[in-house]
Amino acid sequence: MNLIPEYLRDINITSITLRFLLAVVCSGIIGTSRGKRQHAAGLRTHLLVCVGSACVMIINQYTFQYMGWGGDIGRMGAQVVSGIGFLGAGTILVTGKKHIKGLTSAAGLWASACMGLAAGIGFYEAAIIMCVLMFVILSTLESFDEKFIKTSKEITVYMEYNSAMPLSYIIKEIRNLGWHVGGIEQIENKIDSIISVVLVLEVENRAILRENAMGKLEDVSGVYFVERL
Repeated sequence: MNLIPEYLRDINITSITLRFLLAVVCSGIIGTSRGKRQHAAGLRTHLLVCVGSACVMIINQYTFQYMGWGGDIGRMGAQVVSGIGFLGAGTILVTGKKHIKGLTSAAGLWASACMGLAAGIGFYEAAIIMCVLMFVILSTLESFDEKFIKTSKEITVYMEYNSAMPLSYIIKEIRNLGWHVGGIEQIENKIDSIISVVLVLEVENRAILRENAMGKLEDVSGVYFVERL
């Protein structure tokens, strides 16, 4: 049984309006979820990508059916799928040693574009199902990913400590906390009494790494400031 009337698969004012509304609603759900978590691509970005992709497919279908343009009906959609990469690349940032952010946002934008293509060509079922799946993957599974998969044994921190304290003492105190120093980089500092360094630390206890790392490092004698990078 076909739940979608055939005239909504065709190009008319009703189907065009419905397709754009579907693109707005679906991308709005995903974009709002991402925006609340302060990710690189939020509500407006997802809306523009999805609505723009829908428009491409509507134009593609229109030119094929009513203007007599032959060839591959999916050629314009294919350009969207490949071309969205430049926008996704802008959301990917390397924030430190082995730390890359924005991959999920880039993948989400690409998927949002595909969702828009589905809405634009009148494949309403696929657009709705994809919206539900994307929401579950990006929202519901985020806490699972953070807790069981994404948590790393490695942490990179910026630290300022008293220059009167030898670095060997700081390293010894860090080791006493159960961490291994995997890398050290000294940062130029104009204040003679303070030394600034970036430390790459490795720890076995992941719970301590996430919840108490900063507090324990700040409690080390001579340490003035610690911030996770």
